[in-house]
Amino acid sequence: MLRLVMKFGGTSVGSVERINEVANIVKNEVVQGNEVVVVLSAMAGETDRLVNLAKGISDSFTPAEYDTVVSSGEQISVGLLSAALNNMDINARSYMGWQIPIITNANHKSSRIESIRSETIINSLQKGLVCVIPGFQGVSNEGRITTLGRGGSDTSAVAIASVIEADYCDIYTDVDGVYTSDPNKISNAKRLDKVSYEEMLEMASLGAKVLQTRSVETAMNNEVLLRVLSSFDAKENLKEGTLVCDEDKITDKRVVTGITSSLNDTKITLVGVRDKPGVAAEIFMSLADSNINVDMIVQNISEGGSTTDITFTVPKVDADKSEKIMSGITESVPYERIIIDNKIAKISVVGVGMRSNAGVASGMFNVLSDNGININVISTSEIKISVLIDENKAEKATKMLHKFFELDK
Repeated sequence: MLRLVMKFGGTSVGSVERINEVANIVKNEVVQGNEVVVVLSAMAGETDRLVNLAKGISDSFTPAEYDTVVSSGEQISVGLLSAALNNMDINARSYMGWQIPIITNANHKSSRIESIRSETIINSLQKGLVCVIPGFQGVSNEGRITTLGRGGSDTSAVAIASVIEADYCDIYTDVDGVYTSDPNKISNAKRLDKVSYEEMLEMASLGAKVLQTRSVETAMNNEVLLRVLSSFDAKENLKEGTLVCDEDKITDKRVVTGITSSLNDTKITLVGVRDKPGVAAEIFMSLADSNINVDMIVQNISEGGSTTDITFTVPKVDADKSEKIMSGITESVPYERIIIDNKIAKISVVGVGMRSNAGVASGMFNVLSDNGININVISTSEIKISVLIDENKAEKATKMLHKFFELDK
Protein backbone atom coordinates (compact mmCIF):
# COMPACT_ATOMS: atom_id res chain seq x y z
CA MET A 1 0.00 0.00 0.00
CA LEU A 2 1.25 3.46 -0.91
CA ARG A 3 0.40 6.82 0.54
CA LEU A 4 0.01 9.29 -2.33
CA VAL A 5 -0.58 12.98 -2.78
CA MET A 6 -2.12 13.58 -6.21
CA LYS A 7 -2.14 17.16 -7.45
CA PHE A 8 -4.18 18.20 -10.49
CA GLY A 9 -3.76 21.53 -12.25
CA GLY A 10 -6.32 23.86 -13.76
CA THR A 11 -6.50 22.25 -17.20
CA SER A 12 -6.92 18.82 -15.59
CA VAL A 13 -10.07 20.04 -13.79
CA GLY A 14 -11.15 22.54 -16.46
CA SER A 15 -14.68 21.18 -16.91
CA VAL A 16 -17.18 18.79 -15.34
CA GLU A 17 -16.08 16.14 -17.85
CA ARG A 18 -12.43 16.62 -16.87
CA ILE A 19 -13.31 16.43 -13.17
CA ASN A 20 -15.02 13.09 -13.77
CA GLU A 21 -11.87 11.90 -15.56
CA VAL A 22 -9.78 12.97 -12.59
CA ALA A 23 -12.18 11.12 -10.29
CA ASN A 24 -11.55 7.95 -12.31
CA ILE A 25 -7.78 8.37 -11.95
CA VAL A 26 -8.16 8.81 -8.18
CA LYS A 27 -10.57 5.87 -7.96
CA ASN A 28 -8.01 3.62 -9.66
CA GLU A 29 -5.48 4.36 -6.91
CA VAL A 30 -8.04 3.77 -4.15
CA VAL A 31 -9.12 0.45 -5.66
CA GLN A 32 -5.49 -0.66 -5.55
CA GLY A 33 -5.52 -0.09 -1.80
CA ASN A 34 -3.56 3.16 -1.71
CA GLU A 35 -4.19 6.02 0.69
CA VAL A 36 -4.87 9.16 -1.32
CA VAL A 37 -4.82 12.89 -0.68
CA VAL A 38 -5.85 15.04 -3.65
CA VAL A 39 -4.75 18.66 -4.04
CA LEU A 40 -6.53 20.76 -6.67
CA SER A 41 -6.06 24.01 -8.52
CA ALA A 42 -9.00 26.13 -9.59
CA MET A 43 -10.63 25.26 -12.91
CA ALA A 44 -8.68 26.67 -15.87
CA GLY A 45 -9.35 30.39 -16.25
CA GLU A 46 -11.24 30.71 -12.98
CA THR A 47 -8.48 32.47 -11.02
CA ASP A 48 -8.03 35.00 -13.84
CA ARG A 49 -11.79 35.66 -13.75
CA LEU A 50 -11.67 36.24 -9.99
CA VAL A 51 -8.64 38.53 -10.29
CA ASN A 52 -10.49 40.61 -12.87
CA LEU A 53 -13.50 40.83 -10.56
CA ALA A 54 -11.25 42.19 -7.83
CA LYS A 55 -9.69 44.71 -10.22
CA GLY A 56 -13.19 45.78 -11.25
CA ILE A 57 -13.88 46.88 -7.69
CA SER A 58 -10.63 48.72 -7.09
CA ASP A 59 -7.02 48.96 -8.27
CA SER A 60 -6.01 49.11 -4.60
CA PHE A 61 -8.01 46.10 -3.45
CA THR A 62 -7.15 45.21 0.18
CA PRO A 63 -4.69 42.26 0.00
CA ALA A 64 -6.55 40.25 2.64
CA GLU A 65 -9.86 40.62 0.83
CA TYR A 66 -8.15 39.94 -2.49
CA ASP A 67 -7.02 36.56 -1.10
CA THR A 68 -10.55 35.84 0.08
CA VAL A 69 -11.83 36.35 -3.46
CA VAL A 70 -9.15 34.60 -5.54
CA SER A 71 -8.89 31.56 -3.24
CA SER A 72 -12.53 30.65 -3.84
CA GLY A 73 -11.81 28.98 -7.19
CA GLU A 74 -10.14 26.04 -5.49
CA GLN A 75 -13.11 25.63 -3.15
CA ILE A 76 -15.32 24.94 -6.16
CA SER A 77 -12.87 22.37 -7.56
CA VAL A 78 -12.58 20.35 -4.36
CA GLY A 79 -16.33 20.33 -3.79
CA LEU A 80 -17.03 19.07 -7.31
CA LEU A 81 -14.36 16.37 -7.18
CA SER A 82 -15.47 15.14 -3.75
CA ALA A 83 -19.02 14.86 -5.06
CA ALA A 84 -17.82 13.01 -8.17
CA LEU A 85 -15.86 10.51 -6.07
CA ASN A 86 -18.80 9.87 -3.74
CA ASN A 87 -20.98 9.25 -6.79
CA MET A 88 -18.48 6.50 -7.71
CA ASP A 89 -18.84 4.96 -4.22
CA ILE A 90 -15.43 6.27 -3.16
CA ASN A 91 -15.61 7.85 0.29
CA ALA A 92 -14.22 11.35 -0.07
CA ARG A 93 -14.35 14.58 1.86
CA SER A 94 -13.29 18.11 0.98
CA TYR A 95 -11.32 20.27 3.41
CA MET A 96 -10.50 23.96 3.17
CA GLY A 97 -6.99 25.12 3.99
CA TRP A 98 -8.16 26.62 7.29
CA GLN A 99 -9.78 23.31 8.34
CA ILE A 100 -6.54 21.30 8.21
CA PRO A 101 -5.14 23.90 9.00
CA ILE A 102 -2.36 24.97 6.62
CA ILE A 103 -0.70 27.81 8.53
CA THR A 104 1.06 30.53 6.53
CA ASN A 105 2.60 33.89 7.24
CA ALA A 106 0.43 36.96 6.73
CA ASN A 107 2.08 38.12 3.50
CA HIS A 108 -1.12 38.17 1.45
CA LYS A 109 -0.92 37.32 -2.27
CA SER A 110 2.41 35.51 -1.82
CA SER A 111 2.32 33.78 1.56
CA ARG A 112 4.70 31.03 2.62
CA ILE A 113 3.64 27.89 4.46
CA GLU A 114 4.92 27.83 8.04
CA SER A 115 3.33 24.58 9.24
CA ILE A 116 0.69 21.99 8.42
CA ARG A 117 -1.10 20.10 11.16
CA SER A 118 -1.24 16.63 9.69
CA GLU A 119 -3.52 14.98 12.29
CA THR A 120 -6.75 15.77 10.43
CA ILE A 121 -5.43 14.33 7.17
CA ILE A 122 -3.91 11.19 8.69
CA ASN A 123 -7.02 10.44 10.79
CA SER A 124 -9.18 10.75 7.67
CA LEU A 125 -6.88 8.43 5.70
CA GLN A 126 -7.02 5.85 8.46
CA LYS A 127 -10.81 5.92 8.18
CA GLY A 128 -10.57 5.14 4.48
CA LEU A 129 -11.43 8.63 3.26
CA VAL A 130 -9.92 10.39 0.26
CA CYS A 131 -8.98 13.89 1.44
CA VAL A 132 -9.58 16.53 -1.21
CA ILE A 133 -7.75 19.75 -0.35
CA PRO A 134 -7.47 23.06 -2.21
CA GLY A 135 -4.00 24.10 -3.25
CA PHE A 136 -2.85 27.71 -3.26
CA GLN A 137 -4.59 28.66 -0.01
CA GLY A 138 -3.92 28.64 3.71
CA VAL A 139 -4.70 30.64 6.82
CA SER A 140 -2.58 33.10 8.78
CA ASN A 141 -2.15 33.05 12.55
CA GLU A 142 -4.55 36.01 12.56
CA GLY A 143 -7.24 33.73 11.10
CA ARG A 144 -7.30 35.35 7.63
CA ILE A 145 -7.36 33.33 4.39
CA THR A 146 -4.07 33.65 2.51
CA THR A 147 -2.81 32.61 -0.92
CA LEU A 148 0.62 31.36 -1.96
CA GLY A 149 0.96 33.22 -5.25
CA ARG A 150 0.23 31.96 -8.75
CA GLY A 151 1.29 28.35 -9.20
CA GLY A 152 1.18 27.83 -5.44
CA SER A 153 -0.90 24.64 -5.65
CA ASP A 154 2.24 22.64 -6.50
CA THR A 155 3.85 23.93 -3.32
CA SER A 156 0.75 23.03 -1.30
CA ALA A 157 0.88 19.46 -2.60
CA VAL A 158 4.59 19.00 -1.87
CA ALA A 159 4.28 20.48 1.63
CA ILE A 160 1.36 18.17 2.44
CA ALA A 161 3.28 15.17 1.05
CA SER A 162 6.17 16.04 3.34
CA VAL A 163 4.19 16.28 6.58
CA ILE A 164 2.19 13.08 5.98
CA GLU A 165 5.32 11.23 4.75
CA ALA A 166 3.77 10.28 1.42
CA ASP A 167 5.59 7.79 -0.78
CA TYR A 168 5.10 10.02 -3.81
CA CYS A 169 3.73 13.42 -4.69
CA ASP A 170 2.23 13.02 -8.16
CA ILE A 171 1.85 16.26 -10.13
CA TYR A 172 -0.68 15.71 -12.92
CA THR A 173 -0.58 18.25 -15.76
CA ASP A 174 -1.38 18.45 -19.46
CA VAL A 175 2.06 17.07 -20.41
CA ASP A 176 3.43 13.61 -19.65
CA GLY A 177 6.62 14.64 -17.92
CA VAL A 178 9.66 16.90 -18.00
CA TYR A 179 11.29 17.28 -21.42
CA THR A 180 14.78 18.22 -22.57
CA SER A 181 13.20 21.42 -23.89
CA ASP A 182 9.72 22.79 -24.50
CA PRO A 183 8.10 20.13 -26.74
CA ASN A 184 5.71 22.76 -28.12
CA LYS A 185 8.71 24.55 -29.63
CA ILE A 186 11.27 21.76 -30.09
CA SER A 187 9.61 18.82 -31.84
CA ASN A 188 12.59 16.55 -31.15
CA ALA A 189 12.57 17.14 -27.39
CA LYS A 190 12.72 13.95 -25.30
CA ARG A 191 10.85 13.09 -22.16
CA LEU A 192 13.23 12.50 -19.24
CA ASP A 193 12.64 9.40 -17.11
CA LYS A 194 14.42 11.03 -14.17
CA VAL A 195 15.74 14.49 -13.39
CA SER A 196 17.54 15.69 -10.26
CA TYR A 197 16.05 18.23 -7.87
CA GLU A 198 18.86 20.68 -8.68
CA GLU A 199 18.34 20.40 -12.43
CA MET A 200 14.57 20.75 -12.08
CA LEU A 201 15.01 23.78 -9.82
CA GLU A 202 17.24 25.47 -12.38
CA MET A 203 14.94 24.57 -15.27
CA ALA A 204 11.85 25.79 -13.41
CA SER A 205 13.51 29.09 -12.51
CA LEU A 206 14.72 29.54 -16.09
CA GLY A 207 11.36 29.22 -17.80
CA ALA A 208 10.31 25.56 -17.77
CA LYS A 209 6.62 25.70 -16.83
CA VAL A 210 6.02 22.10 -15.73
CA LEU A 211 6.69 22.73 -12.02
CA GLN A 212 6.66 25.84 -9.90
CA THR A 213 10.09 26.82 -8.52
CA ARG A 214 9.09 26.93 -4.85
CA SER A 215 7.52 23.47 -5.05
CA VAL A 216 10.79 21.96 -6.34
CA GLU A 217 12.74 23.71 -3.61
CA THR A 218 10.33 22.36 -0.97
CA ALA A 219 10.62 18.85 -2.41
CA MET A 220 14.41 18.99 -2.44
CA ASN A 221 14.66 20.28 1.13
CA ASN A 222 12.27 17.59 2.41
CA GLU A 223 13.31 14.71 0.08
CA VAL A 224 9.83 14.35 -1.38
CA LEU A 225 9.77 12.17 -4.50
CA LEU A 226 7.91 13.98 -7.28
CA ARG A 227 6.34 12.31 -10.30
CA VAL A 228 5.23 14.50 -13.19
CA LEU A 229 2.39 12.75 -15.02
CA SER A 230 -0.33 13.55 -17.54
CA SER A 231 -3.98 13.51 -16.50
CA PHE A 232 -4.95 13.38 -20.18
CA ASP A 233 -3.11 10.14 -20.99
CA ALA A 234 -3.58 8.36 -17.68
CA LYS A 235 -4.09 4.61 -18.03
CA GLU A 236 -4.62 1.94 -15.45
CA ASN A 237 -1.39 1.03 -13.64
CA LEU A 238 0.66 3.17 -16.05
CA LYS A 239 3.19 5.37 -14.27
CA GLU A 240 5.22 6.79 -17.09
CA GLY A 241 6.30 10.39 -16.71
CA THR A 242 9.30 11.93 -14.98
CA LEU A 243 10.61 11.23 -11.49
CA VAL A 244 12.23 14.21 -9.76
CA CYS A 245 14.66 12.83 -7.20
CA ASP A 246 18.16 12.97 -5.70
CA GLU A 247 21.03 12.96 -8.17
CA ASP A 248 22.38 9.66 -6.79
CA LYS A 249 19.17 7.87 -7.88
CA ILE A 250 19.93 8.64 -11.54
CA THR A 251 22.05 6.02 -13.27
CA ASP A 252 21.82 7.54 -16.75
CA LYS A 253 24.55 10.13 -16.29
CA ARG A 254 24.60 12.94 -18.81
CA VAL A 255 26.50 16.20 -19.16
CA VAL A 256 23.57 18.35 -20.33
CA THR A 257 20.00 17.53 -19.31
CA GLY A 258 17.98 20.31 -20.89
CA ILE A 259 17.81 23.60 -22.77
CA THR A 260 15.42 26.31 -21.61
CA SER A 261 14.27 29.49 -23.31
CA SER A 262 12.50 32.39 -21.65
CA LEU A 263 11.11 35.65 -23.04
CA ASN A 264 9.99 36.88 -19.63
CA ASP A 265 12.96 39.09 -18.71
CA THR A 266 13.90 42.74 -19.18
CA LYS A 267 17.50 43.94 -19.30
CA ILE A 268 18.24 47.19 -17.47
CA THR A 269 21.57 49.01 -17.83
CA LEU A 270 22.65 51.95 -15.71
CA VAL A 271 25.32 53.79 -17.71
CA GLY A 272 27.99 55.93 -16.07
CA VAL A 273 27.36 55.04 -12.45
CA ARG A 274 29.88 56.63 -10.11
CA ASP A 275 32.18 53.83 -8.95
CA LYS A 276 32.28 53.91 -5.17
CA PRO A 277 31.62 51.45 -2.31
CA GLY A 278 27.96 50.75 -1.60
CA VAL A 279 26.60 51.64 -5.04
CA ALA A 280 25.61 48.09 -6.00
CA ALA A 281 24.14 47.49 -2.56
CA GLU A 282 21.97 50.62 -2.88
CA ILE A 283 20.69 49.59 -6.31
CA PHE A 284 19.77 46.03 -5.47
CA MET A 285 18.47 46.71 -1.96
CA SER A 286 16.01 49.20 -3.42
CA LEU A 287 14.73 46.50 -5.78
CA ALA A 288 14.62 43.85 -3.04
CA ASP A 289 12.59 46.16 -0.81
CA SER A 290 9.93 46.13 -3.54
CA ASN A 291 10.05 42.31 -3.86
CA ILE A 292 11.61 42.46 -7.33
CA ASN A 293 13.81 39.48 -8.13
CA VAL A 294 17.05 40.29 -9.91
CA ASP A 295 18.64 37.51 -11.93
CA MET A 296 21.70 38.19 -14.12
CA ILE A 297 24.11 40.95 -13.02
CA VAL A 298 27.13 42.29 -14.93
CA GLN A 299 29.33 45.24 -13.95
CA ASN A 300 31.87 46.89 -16.27
CA ILE A 301 34.44 49.36 -14.95
CA SER A 302 35.30 52.30 -17.22
CA GLU A 303 38.82 52.73 -18.51
CA GLY A 304 39.56 55.52 -16.07
CA GLY A 305 37.97 53.61 -13.21
CA SER A 306 35.77 56.49 -12.03
CA THR A 307 32.49 55.19 -13.44
CA THR A 308 30.90 51.82 -14.09
CA ASP A 309 28.04 50.37 -16.13
CA ILE A 310 25.75 47.98 -14.25
CA THR A 311 23.48 45.62 -16.18
CA PHE A 312 20.87 43.34 -14.61
CA THR A 313 17.67 41.55 -15.51
CA VAL A 314 14.27 41.63 -13.82
CA PRO A 315 10.96 39.94 -14.68
CA LYS A 316 9.31 41.74 -17.58
CA VAL A 317 6.21 42.41 -15.46
CA ASP A 318 8.40 44.42 -13.06
CA ALA A 319 10.20 46.48 -15.73
CA ASP A 320 8.20 49.70 -15.32
CA LYS A 321 8.31 49.46 -11.54
CA SER A 322 12.08 48.90 -11.63
CA GLU A 323 12.61 51.91 -13.89
CA LYS A 324 10.69 54.12 -11.46
CA ILE A 325 12.76 52.81 -8.55
CA MET A 326 15.99 53.57 -10.40
CA SER A 327 14.74 57.09 -11.14
CA GLY A 328 14.08 57.54 -7.43
CA ILE A 329 17.63 56.78 -6.27
CA THR A 330 19.54 59.15 -8.58
CA GLU A 331 20.60 61.37 -5.66
CA SER A 332 22.33 58.54 -3.81
CA VAL A 333 23.33 56.64 -6.97
CA PRO A 334 23.97 59.18 -9.74
CA TYR A 335 24.22 57.79 -13.27
CA GLU A 336 24.27 59.24 -16.78
CA ARG A 337 21.34 57.34 -18.33
CA ILE A 338 19.27 54.18 -18.12
CA ILE A 339 18.70 51.71 -20.97
CA ILE A 340 15.67 49.39 -20.92
CA ASP A 341 15.63 46.41 -23.30
CA ASN A 342 12.48 44.24 -23.39
CA LYS A 343 13.34 42.41 -26.60
CA ILE A 344 15.65 39.81 -25.13
CA ALA A 345 15.61 36.06 -24.59
CA LYS A 346 17.38 34.07 -21.90
CA ILE A 347 18.74 30.77 -23.20
CA SER A 348 20.13 28.30 -20.65
CA VAL A 349 21.97 25.01 -20.73
CA VAL A 350 21.36 22.89 -17.60
CA GLY A 351 22.97 19.66 -16.38
CA VAL A 352 24.57 18.28 -13.20
CA GLY A 353 27.23 16.66 -15.41
CA MET A 354 28.67 20.11 -16.05
CA ARG A 355 30.33 19.92 -12.64
CA SER A 356 32.81 17.33 -13.86
CA ASN A 357 32.94 17.94 -17.62
CA ALA A 358 34.79 20.83 -19.24
CA GLY A 359 33.89 22.37 -22.57
CA VAL A 360 30.16 22.99 -22.18
CA ALA A 361 30.54 26.79 -22.18
CA SER A 362 32.91 26.84 -25.16
CA GLY A 363 30.63 24.48 -27.07
CA MET A 364 27.59 26.63 -26.34
CA PHE A 365 29.33 29.85 -27.37
CA ASN A 366 30.69 28.29 -30.57
CA VAL A 367 27.22 27.10 -31.60
CA LEU A 368 25.78 30.57 -31.10
CA SER A 369 28.69 32.20 -32.93
CA ASP A 370 28.48 29.80 -35.88
CA ASN A 371 24.81 30.69 -36.24
CA GLY A 372 25.36 34.44 -36.15
CA ILE A 373 23.83 34.90 -32.69
CA ASN A 374 25.39 37.60 -30.52
CA ILE A 375 25.61 37.18 -26.74
CA ASN A 376 24.76 40.23 -24.61
CA VAL A 377 25.17 38.88 -21.07
CA ILE A 378 26.50 35.62 -19.59
CA SER A 379 25.67 34.11 -16.20
CA THR A 380 26.83 30.77 -14.79
CA SER A 381 26.40 28.42 -11.85
CA GLU A 382 27.77 24.94 -11.15
CA ILE A 383 25.13 23.27 -13.31
CA LYS A 384 23.88 26.09 -15.56
CA ILE A 385 25.04 28.54 -18.21
CA SER A 386 22.63 31.31 -19.23
CA VAL A 387 23.02 33.92 -21.96
CA LEU A 388 20.94 36.86 -23.10
CA ILE A 389 20.37 37.18 -26.84
CA ASP A 390 17.96 39.02 -29.15
CA GLU A 391 14.48 37.56 -28.74
CA ASN A 392 14.04 36.92 -32.47
CA LYS A 393 16.94 34.44 -32.33
CA ALA A 394 15.58 32.44 -29.38
CA GLU A 395 13.97 29.58 -31.29
CA LYS A 396 16.97 29.11 -33.58
CA ALA A 397 19.41 29.15 -30.65
CA THR A 398 17.39 26.61 -28.68
CA LYS A 399 17.14 24.22 -31.63
CA MET A 400 20.85 24.45 -32.46
CA LEU A 401 21.93 23.89 -28.85
CA HIS A 402 19.46 21.03 -28.39
CA LYS A 403 20.96 19.30 -31.41
CA PHE A 404 24.60 20.08 -30.49
CA PHE A 405 24.29 18.56 -27.02
CA GLU A 406 22.66 15.43 -28.52
CA LEU A 407 19.31 15.89 -26.81
CA ASP A 408 17.22 15.26 -29.95
CA LYS A 409 15.23 12.06 -29.82
